[in-house]
Amino acid sequence: MSGCDSGSESFALMVLGDSMAPEFVEGEIVIIEPDGATRDGSFVLAFVDDEWIFRQLRRANDSVGDGWRLQPLNPAYPARPLPDLAALRGVIIQKALPGRRRASKRYV
Repeated sequence: MSGCDSGSESFALMVLGDSMAPEFVEGEIVIIEPDGATRDGSFVLAFVDDEWIFRQLRRANDSVGDGWRLQPLNPAYPARPLPDLAALRGVIIQKALPGRRRASKRYV
């Protein structure tokens, strides 16, 4: 992701890299709602280990207990454990390819 200044208003970021391909490709613009409702399967922006990360939020039911993980869509990247939801900074509510109004998709 490129740049980030979270507040209470929605904001846009450009997707960098291929960790969320094929659903989100490099160069697409995503709209983030800082106060958006999160649930298992939501696409989220999080601040983890001094790094902004864009992933799919998944419930992690394992022997350690109930927690969460940040799951990339591209299997070449590892999932990251997330002990609680405090690291979340917003929910992706829409994406668009710059210059193509019809190439837009909503997630809410």
